[in-house]
Amino acid sequence: METVSENTCFGGTQGVYKHASTATGTDMTFGLFLPAEAQDGPVPLLWFLSGLTCTHENAMTKAGAQAWAADQGIALVFPDTSPRGEGVPNDDAYDLGQGAGFYIDATEAPWSEHYKMWTYVAEELPALLGANFALDMDRQSITGHSMGGHGALTMAMALKGRFRSVSAFAPICNPTVSDWGRKQFAAYWGDEANWGPHDAALLMQGGGFDGPMLIDTGTDDQFWDLLGTEAFAGAFAAAKQDGQVRLQKGYDHSYFFISTFMEDHVNFHAEALWR
Repeated sequence: METVSENTCFGGTQGVYKHASTATGTDMTFGLFLPAEAQDGPVPLLWFLSGLTCTHENAMTKAGAQAWAADQGIALVFPDTSPRGEGVPNDDAYDLGQGAGFYIDATEAPWSEHYKMWTYVAEELPALLGANFALDMDRQSITGHSMGGHGALTMAMALKGRFRSVSAFAPICNPTVSDWGRKQFAAYWGDEANWGPHDAALLMQGGGFDGPMLIDTGTDDQFWDLLGTEAFAGAFAAAKQDGQVRLQKGYDHSYFFISTFMEDHVNFHAEALWR
């Protein structure tokens, strides 16, 4: 593993690291914020999964999460959103290929060789983090934005017992009936019969999450029709899920929205992580 950079940040360290991934067959880069408490022993970990077109860097530099994580003594990890590099398939559209891994494992050519983001985020990167940093891997929570919200919700519900809490900012939560989902699933998985349980609204109907959940979406989100918020909220209520789905008046899909409510989300997760 290569240290790309390390900067003092709110009394802790914001690092960027690169390593060879066996899951994707490429080099992968991630950001990791460690609060000052990590100098004395392992600290809980909050995952932030980013959205379409993003790298590890967007949320790391724009979301303002480190200040609140430092207050709560928890670490933050910012994975990349897809494999990258020479020989990695791509597409001219912004919502397919590099920057659009959708946190799933592709099975169709030409994507299947490298696009293994579920395995990378759910298996490989946690093992790497636990082996190399002062992190309490028994205390993990997860959040994300848009495509990353889709990843956070599906991983939290599918990986029972892994995460103590889950939240999301404007998540894609009904992708099997959205152009942000159907297009990518068809490309990565082929026939619809092979798509599998990677739809948060359907997973909620199948049992939901075994912990607290917090969802924020802006009422002026320019991608509202692609998110599936109404379908998810209906499934949320029907499942009597512990948590909240909040509609924030006047907010859009941007990092201005995310940074406004980031304190709420970090504090929400800290309550579960330190319980």
